[in-house]
Amino acid sequence: MSTTFDDADFPAYTMGRAADMIGVTPAFLRSLGAAGLIEPERSLGGHRRYSRHQLQLALRARQLLDEGIQLGAACRIVTLEDRLAAAHRRISELGGVLTPEDDADIPTQTHPDIAKPRYFRAT
Repeated sequence: MSTTFDDADFPAYTMGRAADMIGVTPAFLRSLGAAGLIEPERSLGGHRRYSRHQLQLALRARQLLDEGIQLGAACRIVTLEDRLAAAHRRISELGGVLTPEDDADIPTQTHPDIAKPRYFRAT
């Protein structure tokens, strides 16, 4: 039996509570909304409500910003990571098997010719 407590997309948290949970300010959450990363639901009184999934995205964006990545780029990265995770879940649901090469957390090997510096003689 599934309840709203199990639903990661249920908008259960007020802005203040959400900000406290992930250690950011309410202004930061509003900036992610303005950047298009998360769009909180609204209560009947018009107050923003955030889901656990949205808070996970916000926390990942905060980590990227702390690494020096600009807001727009961080939002794009988080969006792509989220879409990739959803695609992986869908593949698994359909009975597919993901190989280690499909794991986005493992860096892709660079082609050996690109990785080696080459020095050319002037002619």
